[in-house]
Amino acid sequence: MPALSSSVGSGAAGAAIFADSDSRRYRYFEPKGQRATHYEDVTVDVQPDPERYLIQNWIISFANGKGAYVKDNTAVKSSNWHSFRAPDQEWERTHYQRQSKIETMVQSVVSNARRAGAPKTFDKVWLKILQTHLGAWKHVEFGLGTSLMQAQRYGYTQMINNATLTNSSYKLRLAQDITLYLAEIGMNIQGWDDDLGKKTWLEDSVWQGTREAVETIMGATDYLEQYFAINLIFEPLVGELFRSGFLMQVAAANHDFVTPPVISAAEADYERNLANTIDLMYLLANDNSYGDDNKKVFQGWIAKHAALADKAAKGLQPIWSMPHSKPVAFADVQAQSQERLGKILGELDLKR
Repeated sequence: MPALSSSVGSGAAGAAIFADSDSRRYRYFEPKGQRATHYEDVTVDVQPDPERYLIQNWIISFANGKGAYVKDNTAVKSSNWHSFRAPDQEWERTHYQRQSKIETMVQSVVSNARRAGAPKTFDKVWLKILQTHLGAWKHVEFGLGTSLMQAQRYGYTQMINNATLTNSSYKLRLAQDITLYLAEIGMNIQGWDDDLGKKTWLEDSVWQGTREAVETIMGATDYLEQYFAINLIFEPLVGELFRSGFLMQVAAANHDFVTPPVISAAEADYERNLANTIDLMYLLANDNSYGDDNKKVFQGWIAKHAALADKAAKGLQPIWSMPHSKPVAFADVQAQSQERLGKILGELDLKR
């Protein structure tokens, strides 16, 4: 194993051997592939670590003596926190570019729909559903996005923090998209109530199980528990259930061809976030030193959050019976979500 500056006690030139100490590349890490990607160049070792090159220990510490980042911010352990690389390889520039493209698409869809008078052709019952239940769903996305924003601060490496923060950004963008979308189509509908979604979220019994699940995740003090619970449990059991299993399948049957493209970007977001989460949890579940213990922690998180997600999904069931046209049954969609969860957990050798 190459000597690190922290092990030799010196940061002087030539004191330690690094990955590229014999070349002019000045890279201090081993790339995952044959060559380092741009993502790795701008991400790996950006966040300091006293065990890697920071020989003077933490430059800034909290009043309790803990450094800026500590490993005990999560119950799981790793032999090498720096080994994780996000499959989507997203960093600042690529993230902004993708978000900009999505926003351009959403704005184009909504403005063209309004120009054509599309909202006025929506089924009247469906319009009420959008006000109340899509209006309530934006609070789900905002809550999960806020939770991930808090969680990313505690990740031990920049690679973990990047994946968590971009996940947060996608959630908050969708909450904003839904808010602006409903406000814009509401301008063409007489009697539209922009506050109905918030009232429904806070008071309607249909949504209280979902509120409990989201607020439990927000209240978790383990940042990887939040990341795990959102992408591996809540999203397949509740998120995809409502977005794909209801909004995107039922909208067109009720003369609404606008809502699906507004929501569709969220499903692509989730596939990226899911891949990132599975890769990180797979490394932890198969760690040579801590894998078995980590799996026990994961099983505890599954038991806790899956029960809440099941309760949330059951609470949402009445929404499927509300539209005039009902092309899908709740039982069929829920069966698909349970199967989806089983496949996700199966990749990590975990069970319900």
